[in-house]
Amino acid sequence: MLKDKLNWRRPLFYLLLPVLVVMAFLGFPIPVAPPLATKSRQEESAPARDDEKR
Repeated sequence: MLKDKLNWRRPLFYLLLPVLVVMAFLGFPIPVAPPLATKSRQEESAPARDDEKR
């Protein structure tokens, strides 16, 4: 009933089949969101105090 010698190619194909189908519709590489924008150095600095502005 069960094969004594199991071939590794058939299980590998069925594991990778959903990935290949998704990549066929979305393209390669799979699109991902761009990284978040970093703040400029001016925004990261501490706000100026009133006595320093004058």
